[in-house]
Amino acid sequence: MIRNKRFENALKNTPQQIPPIWFMRQAGRYHSHYQGLRKKYSFEQLCKNYELASKVACGPIDEFDYDVAILFSDILFPLESMGLKLKYAPGPIFDSYFNENSIAKIKPIDEIIDDLSFQRKALIETRSRLPDDKSLVGFVGGPWTLLSYGLGIKNDLEKLNLNNFQFYEKLLYDVIIPVTVKTIEMQLDSDAEIVYIFDTNARQLKSDYFMNKYFKKLKDHIFNIFPKKIAYFSKDNPLLKDVSSIENNNLAGLVYGKSEGLEAYLKSNQKGFLQGNFEPRLLEKPFDEFKQGFDKFIDRFSKLSIEERSGWICSLNHGVLPKSSEFNVKYFIDSVRESFSAPK
Repeated sequence: MIRNKRFENALKNTPQQIPPIWFMRQAGRYHSHYQGLRKKYSFEQLCKNYELASKVACGPIDEFDYDVAILFSDILFPLESMGLKLKYAPGPIFDSYFNENSIAKIKPIDEIIDDLSFQRKALIETRSRLPDDKSLVGFVGGPWTLLSYGLGIKNDLEKLNLNNFQFYEKLLYDVIIPVTVKTIEMQLDSDAEIVYIFDTNARQLKSDYFMNKYFKKLKDHIFNIFPKKIAYFSKDNPLLKDVSSIENNNLAGLVYGKSEGLEAYLKSNQKGFLQGNFEPRLLEKPFDEFKQGFDKFIDRFSKLSIEERSGWICSLNHGVLPKSSEFNVKYFIDSVRESFSAPK
């Protein structure tokens, strides 16, 4: 059941005047509500205590009136359960990485999912706190993104040892994808309406490998298992070369990770949603500079008919940045709704 009507319309690609609005990282460091909780609790405590996680997730709904809430957690916790010691200071730090002896030491999948039960409890608690007309989504890390962190090559392709690629694939396809499937299943069974896959580091893969092997595995083993329940995000996403990718791959939608060009894709898209694409850095700017960028953004989408912008989730091209202005965020949400409230 999709609770928020605007979100439901976007999922169905149904024309509507006002788009749904939600931001990746909308519950985070820019928000004074989060900052207040963070003074009392560690990041891990906020994630793993389901009552605290629900408070963080609901904070931006209460204050900014987003249409959609998202599970408050982190993509990397499955790696912790796979045997990698993880801490946040404030970003993630591992004391070791996967090696060729790792696979034999990884716990059974059901035990890994048991370790992630705090996500299940957080989703259920968040749903109980949310207004009935707000939607709730889950998320997981993309399999390659999890592997790249687990190998210690998050931002350094020079560390990608092609001689070890057979080992990488065994971890990826025999361990991480099955864990991802079970995590998605758990989240969907715990009140998540859809689940986003955040696969930022998949841009490390060459386009032919991404499309011909990696993405085919995602389709066969994830998207087709949960038809129209998965949204996908990767920077420099090869899928955006053809908007029919949403329908062809059984996806609910795609996140558009660029600052320009979304309007053209919206015109062509007939199935599912496309999410984006305001530039997050503008939210950090003084109001006058932010508003200049905002007005240009509204002008771009106002030129589209409601049929042409069907399936649009109004959002950012990535996540909210830590120094974003709460005033700018509130202005964005209120003004988007005001701008599209009357027929053009």
